[in-house]
Amino acid sequence: MTLPMTMPMTLRFVLLPTLLLLSLSTPTLAGQDTLTGLDVLRQSGFETLRGQRVGLITNHTAIDRDGNHAVQLFTQASGFELVALFSPEHGFEGTLDREGIDHGRDVGSGLPIYSLYGETRQPTPDMLGGIDTLVFDIQDIGTRFYTYISTMGLAMQAAAEHGLRFVVLDRPNPINGRDFGGPVADEAQLSFVAFHPLPTRHGMTTGELATLFAAELGLDLDLEVVRLEGWRREAFFDATGLRWVNPSPNMRSLTQALLYPGIGLLETTNLSVGRGTDTPFERIGAPWLDGAALARKLNLLDLPGVAFVPIRFTPDASTFEGETCGGVSILVTDRAGFDPIRLGFEIAHRLRADHPDQWEIERYPRLLADDATLAAVRDGAGWPQIEAVYAEELAAFGIRRRAFLLYD
Repeated sequence: MTLPMTMPMTLRFVLLPTLLLLSLSTPTLAGQDTLTGLDVLRQSGFETLRGQRVGLITNHTAIDRDGNHAVQLFTQASGFELVALFSPEHGFEGTLDREGIDHGRDVGSGLPIYSLYGETRQPTPDMLGGIDTLVFDIQDIGTRFYTYISTMGLAMQAAAEHGLRFVVLDRPNPINGRDFGGPVADEAQLSFVAFHPLPTRHGMTTGELATLFAAELGLDLDLEVVRLEGWRREAFFDATGLRWVNPSPNMRSLTQALLYPGIGLLETTNLSVGRGTDTPFERIGAPWLDGAALARKLNLLDLPGVAFVPIRFTPDASTFEGETCGGVSILVTDRAGFDPIRLGFEIAHRLRADHPDQWEIERYPRLLADDATLAAVRDGAGWPQIEAVYAEELAAFGIRRRAFLLYD
């Protein structure tokens, strides 16, 4: 990738005054009083939005520490006007799990909700009429192909094209902001599930990603990030003191979010990843799988922080709906040592070796988005060989990433 020599955007990182005194001397306690960008903005009296006509890109995850939704807070505030809402995949309420979401209207505020997961995935000129500033406030989960960050990137491009300010109300990376890994998406493979050349697990917040997008895409954009307070990079979401809200219908826990960078890669193949069960992404299976044999072989690998139990299950939706599957339940025993990327490729290697005729990988590239890694998997390479394929590009991303990190 060729980066611009200059960055034409105007970039401001905003750390607004707060009444909450935080002690950062003890990392285990520092995250317990994390304030999101929405909390910080509220404490400032919404000063950065004063005099603006605002469009809010959001969904059900945009709540403050007290459980108040951003739309409620914005409509009750004075000094600016909220004029339109924009919703991502899964809709404004986060309950829809299908393509083609229509526009709507928010019952509480009466404002139009423009769907960015329907006829268009980018705000159009008509949608942006009468808006001075676009605000983005949605909880991401730290995986490249989770599409909320793609919605943000496309909206940033629209804002730059139409001369609008863009404000990101930052939120924590729930699976921590320290660890990153996996193949970096090829430029030729970029799509809505690979908006930018990022690794599978990016280890960044939405605010940090916004600064990276703006710089590396050369956007002429007045970008402002309202930063988190009291968050440290090594913190998982349950160390923040914030309320967990399922970001999408099948992302129901922090454990599932942690597994997603590895297990999510497999779901474009003919493998159930637990959709249609109570524990999506915590299990895998197929009618042609012997769960006991797979669990035994995976446990023999002695992967750090994870264990496998053979199961049988029948999904009531999605892949293999109504069919009994053999498979494994995935138990994360130590988050600190667990690597979801390695897990995903170890499973892929096992399936390729033991079920070359049953496991269909034609659609595997859709989320993988890396031709060299795909070739390694197809050739039956093991984990060390697969990791070596993308090691150089991942290291290069680590250098790129460093310039845009906002937190210790």
